[in-house]
Amino acid sequence: MTQPPQRYPAEPGLIWGFDLGDGAAHPIEYCDGEGEGFRWLHLSLAHQGTTGWLDRLDALPEDVRDMLLSPDSHQHALVDDGVVGCVLHDFERDFEQTEAARTGAQIGALRFALMPRLMITARLHPIRSADIVRHKLARSAGIEEPAEALELLIGTIAGGIAAVVRELGLDVQRIEDALLDGRDPPTARDLIGIRRRHARVHRMLDGLRAVFRRLEGDEDLPGAMIATVEKLSQRIQALGADSLGVQRQILQLREEIDIQVDQRTNQNLYILSIMTALLLPATFITGLFGMNTGGLPWAQSGHGTLLATMLALGTAGATYMFLRFMGFMRR
Repeated sequence: MTQPPQRYPAEPGLIWGFDLGDGAAHPIEYCDGEGEGFRWLHLSLAHQGTTGWLDRLDALPEDVRDMLLSPDSHQHALVDDGVVGCVLHDFERDFEQTEAARTGAQIGALRFALMPRLMITARLHPIRSADIVRHKLARSAGIEEPAEALELLIGTIAGGIAAVVRELGLDVQRIEDALLDGRDPPTARDLIGIRRRHARVHRMLDGLRAVFRRLEGDEDLPGAMIATVEKLSQRIQALGADSLGVQRQILQLREEIDIQVDQRTNQNLYILSIMTALLLPATFITGLFGMNTGGLPWAQSGHGTLLATMLALGTAGATYMFLRFMGFMRR
């Protein structure tokens, strides 16, 4: 019977792992021991044993180890002694499948260290792309080179961002259709949620672009990974252009909504101004006949109230004809 490899007293929080040699992916249960070919380990930073295991990993440079264990979660990259380390933002996985999970509202940090024969990914909270990578690796024909692991990981993260960008674009189109339909016109408040989600995604993409610009310009980047980094950088740039397209749609839609609101406001003010102008002479007449002074016309007449009313209506009608003649009633 094959004995499991000897383990240290404090095992790291291994969530999943694969030996990816011999053209297949073989699941592993322990981090220690030598695998055949390339190995991928996904660790939990919430597990107390992870820190000790990373400290004992001689192949891991100190700066990269500090980056994996640091509480700092802003996106950045470094290359030390041929090892590539990055902190990237990704959508957290919500096991309850809430609306926040669907729209990518919750964002967490995924850290990785890429060595010639080992990829270590680590996270504090469950990350959506890690689960997708796990299923892809289980169905894959293995990984031979570090560049393949990098392309798989970044491609998965980019795919998740692209899906959210497409969903945002569809949401904007639905609001635009409702605006053009006119039956249930949207308001600026309807765009707040979309703008908030888009701002989060756009910040993720800005950080991701900065990471790959940093890697492209690093002279210590292994030569075998240069082509892959350049290709991924171009893909991220294209994804950023798609995000900017959605941003332009949101701004144009907001401007159109504001224009319609202004038009409705101006129309209401116009109607109010016309009503005020029509009632002003009649108000003057009623105020005049309401004075308690002597010599008021028709004060002794039995039809005085009717005559005053007709005079008020006549002045309102005359005001209407005057406004019409001046062109104010032709809008």
